[in-house]
Amino acid sequence: MQKIISSASNLQVLYEDNHLIIVNKRPGDIVQGDKTGDTPLSEVVKEYIKIKYHKPGAVYLGVVHRLDRPTSGIVVFARTSKALTRMNKLFAEKTANKTYWAVVKKNPPKQKDRLVHWLKRNPKQNKSYAHIKEVKESKKAILDYFILKKLDNFYLLEIDLHTGRHHQIRAQLAAIDCAIKGDLKYGADRSNKNNSIHLHARALSFMHPVKKEPLNILAPPPEDPVWNACC
Repeated sequence: MQKIISSASNLQVLYEDNHLIIVNKRPGDIVQGDKTGDTPLSEVVKEYIKIKYHKPGAVYLGVVHRLDRPTSGIVVFARTSKALTRMNKLFAEKTANKTYWAVVKKNPPKQKDRLVHWLKRNPKQNKSYAHIKEVKESKKAILDYFILKKLDNFYLLEIDLHTGRHHQIRAQLAAIDCAIKGDLKYGADRSNKNNSIHLHARALSFMHPVKKEPLNILAPPPEDPVWNACC
């Protein structure tokens, strides 16, 4: 994966107030620090807040959820501990509606369908395997998809996620022989030039944890010929 080049100056902020900041993650960004030592998106957002609001000391920022490094789209951060606690509860109770876009090469077996699998994670491979029936140490995974658009050589799927499992969309689509474009780990025939995959966290709807008002966030996909054709 390419080294991160995000900075506070080119951060794409989708929404911000005193409680939350929501950004459009680019493929290649990591949300939190890991063993690579690359600058995580959380630190970029802290720097953005520090500069914009002239914060003299340390900036508080809570990570509400993550996206896989090669994936793009909506990421929510909390600017207060109260907002973080409430957002964690909101996500745990599955009252946030998450919609993803995925580009696949093969035509799915149905125009729309609900996929139900049992996912078992292999930490050594950093990969999840989808099973039709429950197996030991597996977790139930549910998503709905429908074909949003037929492209020249690909299909654009819109996916509503009902559970949040490790690599869920990637593993479940691979299980129906519809690996995501660029996703070598789950069966794509070739990688993308920048090692991204064509999976994008497109939309997120939830009740604001403090203001108690509905929030509907939409993130444009990255700039490339295939994503541009989707729009």
